[in-house]
Amino acid sequence: MDRKAIDALLNKIDASATHEGNARAKAVVNRIVRDLFYTIEDLDVTPSEFWAALNYLGEAGPELGLIAAGLGFEHFLDVRLDEAEQKAGLTGGTPRTIEGPLYVAGAPESVGHARLDNGNEPGETLVMRGRVVAEDGTPVGGALVEVWHANHLGNYSYFDASQPEFNLRRSIRTNADGTYSFRSVVPIGYSVPPEGKTQQLLDLVGRHGHRPAHIHFFVSAPGYRKLTTQINIEGDPYLWDDFAFATREGLVPAVKKEEGAAGEPYEIKGQFSLIDFDFTLVHDRQGLPSTEVERVRAEIA
Repeated sequence: MDRKAIDALLNKIDASATHEGNARAKAVVNRIVRDLFYTIEDLDVTPSEFWAALNYLGEAGPELGLIAAGLGFEHFLDVRLDEAEQKAGLTGGTPRTIEGPLYVAGAPESVGHARLDNGNEPGETLVMRGRVVAEDGTPVGGALVEVWHANHLGNYSYFDASQPEFNLRRSIRTNADGTYSFRSVVPIGYSVPPEGKTQQLLDLVGRHGHRPAHIHFFVSAPGYRKLTTQINIEGDPYLWDDFAFATREGLVPAVKKEEGAAGEPYEIKGQFSLIDFDFTLVHDRQGLPSTEVERVRAEIA
């Protein structure tokens, strides 16, 4: 079919509407359908290939969040937010990067400091500390720092039933001077499920499914744009080859080795890893896309 014939078919589909519907949904759906029609025609997609793709999406189910990250959609949305803020003159904030599909709402909240592990978690002891500040360096007291990361096997609590509830997940309110800190263990990198639908797709397009070691954060405070980000652990072999495209300049802090008196405030004896990292929030402004993303997230009943 030529484009004229395809467009005639698309117009027929559009004209079949019996009521007004939602204008935004109509515009998005019609655009997606048009582009898929063109793709099917241009690449000569067969009926069997089309139904194989549709069946794949139906079977992917819980892995759709991983697939969205692996195909670059989450990173693309971040870059678009960056561009919108730059055009509005907002600069100086901590770089954002993807949320991923493994956040769980409702992690226990404390003020100033938290311990993420239960004391029996394998791995090297880690302390991360710093401040939450505004663009001009002013401390943001009472900001909420939500943190979560994987265990020594690359698994996340809630999704891994063998871990205690909210293991390696906490929410920390900053002190009046904007400071926060937490004690945990150094996470490792991991891969998508090797027998899962994400890896199946990555195999077809010739890509790996590995992620470097990282720690996730939401950082929020009234009057500021919510920051969704993660820091990566330097030295990981996949640091700049993340299948989810989440590694960004400014999000790879130094990991220092400390011991002795440096560990006393955190009740640590012996050597531990230390990361110093400040989060910079930017004031919100009208007319910008929201950074509070509405999506389905896990929650413990």
